[in-house]
Amino acid sequence: MRTQFAHLAPFRVYGAAASGNCHKVRLALDVLRIPYRWHEVDIVKGETRTPEFLAMNPNGKVPLLQIDDRTWLAESNAILCYLADGTDLWPGDRLARAQALQWMFFEQYSHEPYIAVARFVRRFLNKPDDPRLPELERRGHQALGLMEGHLARNDFFVAGRLTIADIALFAYTHRADEAGFDLGAYPAVRAWIDRCLAQPGVTAMPSPR
Repeated sequence: MRTQFAHLAPFRVYGAAASGNCHKVRLALDVLRIPYRWHEVDIVKGETRTPEFLAMNPNGKVPLLQIDDRTWLAESNAILCYLADGTDLWPGDRLARAQALQWMFFEQYSHEPYIAVARFVRRFLNKPDDPRLPELERRGHQALGLMEGHLARNDFFVAGRLTIADIALFAYTHRADEAGFDLGAYPAVRAWIDRCLAQPGVTAMPSPR
């Protein structure tokens, strides 16, 4: 993968290793072989709500990319777009770029709010009887079904190769079992996960401790 950041000092990434949104940023950096320094942030202990962190990101969330001494970029998919610009992770064709964004918007509005939240409830809060789970699972299966239909006809989401659309969706999908989703009913999704993991720099996200 080609990148335009080789001449810069290493980025700093503030994130939680077991967070899918943070793992997206790690994957993009690793695939592009961009040097970075990882700063682990404990969300449960409130480390994103300290005055020091809020000075960098007033929204109090990770991931957060520090570009230089005065510049920080928040929101996982915005960070992916910034890192991928001018690289093979960002399609050159105008329509393909729009399609990548289409799947990234899908991830944030129709996928992450259900699969990621169900995982958080089950694995971070340890509440397997939480009353929110049935609806989260219903909507999560809807998202997986849409992905299955697309991936039954395509190896990747856009442009026939790994792009930031795949990275965005891979993060929480490959750990969907931790959210209570059985991927056995989605063979195309499982095959796509294997294809992603076969790409240089793509690794599995650590499970919550």
